[in-house]
Amino acid sequence: MSNAAALEMIGIERVYRQAGEQLPVLRGAALTLYPGELVGLIGPSGAGKSTLLHVAGLLERPDAGTLRIAGEDCQRMGDDQRTRLRRASIGFVYQFHHLLPEFSALENVVLPQMIAGVRRGVARERGKALLERVGLSARASHRPARLSGGEQQRVAIVRALANRPRLLIGDEPTGNLDVHTAAGVMDGLIELVRADGLAALIATHNIELARRMDRVLSLEDGVLVPWTDPDGL
Repeated sequence: MSNAAALEMIGIERVYRQAGEQLPVLRGAALTLYPGELVGLIGPSGAGKSTLLHVAGLLERPDAGTLRIAGEDCQRMGDDQRTRLRRASIGFVYQFHHLLPEFSALENVVLPQMIAGVRRGVARERGKALLERVGLSARASHRPARLSGGEQQRVAIVRALANRPRLLIGDEPTGNLDVHTAAGVMDGLIELVRADGLAALIATHNIELARRMDRVLSLEDGVLVPWTDPDGL
């Protein structure tokens, strides 16, 4: 495992302002995440998990603190710089797959590569290779409506990896699946993260899935703390 952190968050604060009131969500959250490491994030609804993920993924700016992605200080970056870094270094997987319905599975994996400037032929070959790794070669030409929920989410995962990011962020990536399908999708995600040496931060309400992570953090009162397994597992 490389000594260089894929993600560093130090003293991150995020305050929302509504109807003249300040609503603090993050109150000094800190996290260091290394390549090849899977970290689970748990906490009740409304605790601020999505806000934390949005800050880590450069979708929101924190009000205070230090944020580095692959060693690059993001705080002083302009919007264009942040967009380029996000596109090159971060992959996102959400609870709902958000695949483009008019395109095939392969095309959904090819498009983000072409947006990043990869030639179509090269993008198609990488897309085919990624779909093969998750057992979907035979479904590459199928549109999302012809795929099962688990297959759709596998496509969403490999789409997130298409541009070879250093950091993978998952916001309840199996939350819309049944228990058996969720376990299978997580198998594929973990295998890809390990094989490619990615860093992954995965928010989940599924305790069984959280237990498969290298470590698990809980967001409590705007601060990240080590999670204590209630069953001692």
